[in-house]
Amino acid sequence: MGNTIAKSNVRKIRKLYNGAVLTGFAGSTADAFTLLDRFDEKLSAYSGNMKRAAIELAKDWRMDRYLRRLEAMIIVANATEILILSGTGDVLEPDHGVAAIGSGSMYAQSAALALKKFAPHLSAEEMVRESLKIAADICIYTNHNLVVEQLP
Repeated sequence: MGNTIAKSNVRKIRKLYNGAVLTGFAGSTADAFTLLDRFDEKLSAYSGNMKRAAIELAKDWRMDRYLRRLEAMIIVANATEILILSGTGDVLEPDHGVAAIGSGSMYAQSAALALKKFAPHLSAEEMVRESLKIAADICIYTNHNLVVEQLP
């Protein structure tokens, strides 16, 4: 809340669509949950087609008067793709298969890209954990309480 840590162990990732889609959020928790609920509805409406569901959510998010006021971003991923969604209507597929959002995102993303390039022997989970540790060491709004989820 502002410059105070109200809860340091918020779980900011969820599995949707029978565990086939992983989502993460940054920003206002209540706003993010609203978006995740809407995204889950879109996934169901489009039979798990993540990209189509993301595009439809982005359209609604940009056009709907209520949704436009939400202050959050989400990342969605399945076994083959990663997308970043924003309230400006963006549905971005990140370069190099690495995506990050939130206060420490640029630190984590930079570290992940470096690890991917210079330490390819690390597993994806090891790269994620190490990148987030680096971000937490630099960004005062990022902490070391990590939850890492994997898709089958």
